[in-house]
Amino acid sequence: MGGVRSVSLAVKRAMDVVGSLLILLLAFPVLVVVAVLISVRMGAPILFTQRRPGLHGKVFVIYKFRTMLDLRDDSGNQLPDEQRLTSLGRFLRATSLDELPQLLNVLKGDMSLVGPRPLPVQYLSLYSVTQARRHEMRPGITGWAQVSGRNAISWQEKFTIDVLYVDRWNLWIDLRILLSTALAVIRRTGITQCGHATVECFRGNELEPSQVVRSA
Repeated sequence: MGGVRSVSLAVKRAMDVVGSLLILLLAFPVLVVVAVLISVRMGAPILFTQRRPGLHGKVFVIYKFRTMLDLRDDSGNQLPDEQRLTSLGRFLRATSLDELPQLLNVLKGDMSLVGPRPLPVQYLSLYSVTQARRHEMRPGITGWAQVSGRNAISWQEKFTIDVLYVDRWNLWIDLRILLSTALAVIRRTGITQCGHATVECFRGNELEPSQVVRSA
């Protein structure tokens, strides 16, 4: 079984490279237009970059189109998302165009087209042992949790789905997720969490200390 899975993972990687190159080629005019709009409407930088944990928790820099302004209060603290998110940013998020630069992450091998979404580094110490298993696969631009409700479902539900993906993964599941992603983008479902401009931060589980993964 291990040999079959290794071959399947090699096929998955080949699909990632070919798929990313094809999408980048077809979407190149869109990438240029979005970059110009961000430059005109929000200024530099055009890309949002952030450190995220990938396969086995190895940290990499993720690329996205910028959707928010860097607005701060008198004390220098960043204002809430709803005050920093621009109308252009809302459109980019609703259409998932802000995710397109992550195709570069896929080509670099940091990410896959399909897999658990890469989340902020500070969440690493908050996962339960089971939830941390989401890092046993490369993170994806889209994933099972994203087509099962995206930001409209709870963090615990997302993590449960992520681990289920790790355990049940096969190429057919990836193909189904890619198709479902296309439909979800068209329908623009689950873009935000109820009561939030984007999604509420994960603040950990109500678990005993021994059940939570502690980062080194």
